Amino acid sequence: MPSQSWVALVNGPVPTVDGGPLASSAALTAISPVPDATIRNNTLDVGTVLRCTAFGRLSTTGTPTLLLGAYYGGASGIQMLAGAAPITCGPAGLTNVAWTFEGLFVVRSIGAAGTVIGTAKLAGISGPNNVDIAPATAPTAATIDTTAGKTIVIAAQWGTSSPSNTITCHGVAVELLN
Repeated sequence: MPSQSWVALVNGPVPTVDGGPLASSAALTAISPVPDATIRNNTLDVGTVLRCTAFGRLSTTGTPTLLLGAYYGGASGIQMLAGAAPITCGPAGLTNVAWTFEGLFVVRSIGAAGTVIGTAKLAGISGPNNVDIAPATAPTAATIDTTAGKTIVIAAQWGTSSPSNTITCHGVAVELLN
């Protein structure tokens, strides 16, 4: 039986400026443009889908690792890709290579200990024409609090701090699908 469905852009209108570049740091840092996408308290329901899409550019020296993901509750919050590991960038010495992040997350349960499960495609990180899937192993659920308002950001962390390892996020869209 058909049912009504909808798509809502959470961070609309989408910011039209770049997020702050991340370089010379190995700390997890939000790189998405502001304002952040905000999920109001008790908005998520079982079966709601969150789609996070982001794009930008990166440059490297050598072949550092990079952790890139969507975080529920800001950069200090919960990575929605439970078990995702850093990806080795390559080949050595990338310069202004385009990257994309496309994550799809399904709300499995709600409440203070709600859960989401998901996966993401990351293109351009392990090489200009390569696509990586995260997590590399079977997806597992991440615990999130759906009763409190939370932001969703794209955050990154370099494995090696170097001024030559830079990543910038040009744009991000966070959508709720039901």
